[in-house]
Amino acid sequence: MHLNRGMSTRPADPAPAGCTAMRLRRTARRVTQIYERHLEPYGLTAAQFGLLAQLRAHAGVSIGALAELMFMDATTLSRNLRPLERRALVAFSRDARDRRARRLKLTDEGRALLKSAAAGWAAAQRQVEARLGVAGAHALNATLDAALERLAE
Repeated sequence: MHLNRGMSTRPADPAPAGCTAMRLRRTARRVTQIYERHLEPYGLTAAQFGLLAQLRAHAGVSIGALAELMFMDATTLSRNLRPLERRALVAFSRDARDRRARRLKLTDEGRALLKSAAAGWAAAQRQVEARLGVAGAHALNATLDAALERLAE
């Protein structure tokens, strides 16, 4: 008697990938730790450095537009901007056309700090590339960019 009679010969489905969110968050925390070690001498976190760099690239942007660019909600972004504003690294100005709207810009101090902290960022980037290999870092970035595009709402 043949025991497999009537049973599917289809190979079993591969095991599920597990929790993608957990893997991304753990990896992001590890990468963030590397960047923050290199940015600490400049008194910046990785998130603050990123905000300053976005403001350099998008001078005069509104909080809402910057939040969209960074995939953040405006409330979280405002909370993250407060320490930078207290340190006079960013400044708010009123929109001439809509007095309720506030625009963001780097101050001279913010621009100077961003310029000097770029050395810390570059050192962190080199460390990540050394650990992953340059090709591995490029492949990871390409995969993340593609995933971000595919996951857009």
